[in-house]
Amino acid sequence: MKSLKYLVILFGIAVIFGSCKNKEDKSFNIFSINDDIELGKNLEAEIASNPAEYPVMPRNSANAVSYGHLDRIVNEILESGQVFYKDEFEWNTYLIQDDNVLNAFAAPGGYIYVYTGLIKYLDSEDDFAGVMGHEIAHADRRHSTDQLTKAYGLSVMLQLALGDNPGLLSEVAASLLTLSFSRGAETEADEYSVIYLCETVYAANGAAGFFQKLIDTGASGGTPEFLSTHPNPDNRVGDINDKATELNCSTASSTGAMWTAFQNSLP
Repeated sequence: MKSLKYLVILFGIAVIFGSCKNKEDKSFNIFSINDDIELGKNLEAEIASNPAEYPVMPRNSANAVSYGHLDRIVNEILESGQVFYKDEFEWNTYLIQDDNVLNAFAAPGGYIYVYTGLIKYLDSEDDFAGVMGHEIAHADRRHSTDQLTKAYGLSVMLQLALGDNPGLLSEVAASLLTLSFSRGAETEADEYSVIYLCETVYAANGAAGFFQKLIDTGASGGTPEFLSTHPNPDNRVGDINDKATELNCSTASSTGAMWTAFQNSLP
């Protein structure tokens, strides 16, 4: 009887999780949309509790201008009409004050963190918007929980379904800080960055500008944390540009005084 109960639960889980995914998402993911949000909240709390390693700039009057620029750019992408979970996810964004790190990362549920070093490194708002589109895609395409599904598998599914381990989501959230995306997930995030930006004021191939600068400055050999598990930057530049051409997107730059103002507003 117990095994039959498990089979019934598994069938129910398959139906529920299948209904949670958008029609473009063919991957199998044992986590629900609410689980993505809950995992993001847990990771948000974990990062907030460790300011020595993650010196997050508070959203206060002293940093209002900086966050105003960040929100302006992110909201432009979210309003592209191409983000599947725009209304379901939280889309909380944070700046981490560390000029020595060229990185940004996304947690499930739309929690996005950006290092000041990345903003100061880039030459144009288009390039930065490309990176933000890439990170939004990681959350929107649910790459973190796809990876966790592969890592934890059936045992996690049963525990979540049966409620046998109430603290499981917190434990899983902690593992997100060391989670690496697959090459396929990175490629998909690059592609969706183009798809998102194609419907905005930004050059659709903005992400290519970031990788091109890494190549030009000789920083593409794995030095930036952002590239630790990512495909080769040379290939990504070509693939991103090809995707923009395929979709007939504008690649005209929108670089202007607002990007300089954003950079100058940072500590």
